[in-house]
Amino acid sequence: MNVDKIPCSADERAALLATMTGLGGRDLSLPVGASIEAPLPVGEHWVTAAGASVENGVIVYVHGGGFTHRNPPLMNLLAERISQATRRPALVVHYPLAPENPYPAPLDAVVDIYRALLGHIPADKVVFFSESSGAALALSAMLRLEAAEKPAGVITVSAVTDLSLQSASIDTNTASDAGVTRELLASFIGAYLAGAPADQAPQSPIFGDLREMPPLLLAVGGAEALLDDTMRFGEAAATVGVETRIDVYEGMPHAFSLSTLDEGHPTGRELLNRVGAWVR
Repeated sequence: MNVDKIPCSADERAALLATMTGLGGRDLSLPVGASIEAPLPVGEHWVTAAGASVENGVIVYVHGGGFTHRNPPLMNLLAERISQATRRPALVVHYPLAPENPYPAPLDAVVDIYRALLGHIPADKVVFFSESSGAALALSAMLRLEAAEKPAGVITVSAVTDLSLQSASIDTNTASDAGVTRELLASFIGAYLAGAPADQAPQSPIFGDLREMPPLLLAVGGAEALLDDTMRFGEAAATVGVETRIDVYEGMPHAFSLSTLDEGHPTGRELLNRVGAWVR
């Protein structure tokens, strides 16, 4: 397992927190040249950055939001940034939300739309990009897929991997994170599981058989309550032979991928550069 530690300054963290605070009043319009036309007849939500092409492959984007909510304009703008970095269109998965649609409905939706995509493009031309609770769904989906269906790789940012909340950092990093607490996580996870066991796979991917996981790029903030969810999962995957890289963005809180919204933000630029290079 390769672990890279990316230094992030206090000013970068402050700028990120300001971005998070100002999201409600922010213009989330897509940049000129981006398209929401579907390049393949699968799914209803696509974002393609200027210059990206399905000939390079496809990104399947599984959004975060605590299993319970989403912000489509924000998701589209983040998808555009990932599409730009990877030069691939992004298929944005709008899975059904808890509590109205608890486990396994969101996971089923991710698996179903990916399998539909495979009717139009080979698995080795697809990479998953996922955040927070969406990362739990993406990794859970890998446990449900047959070996021949696995994509070329999975990228997670600020992943939830242990729904039983056994990671020590949930308690030790609460003060340094951006509002993520054990109580908040328990509320979201409870709504998603609706009584299903929290310590079993596939819903809690860390408890699964990880031997057939595709290559993994696991990005996480060093100040996150969920830091150990990534570290523990990465170690477990690497132990059984999965190609695994962990990028720790030191001092960054949960959902630091929002730094990509500001093109001049060094952390966001580094994240996109690393994602793009890893996919290529």
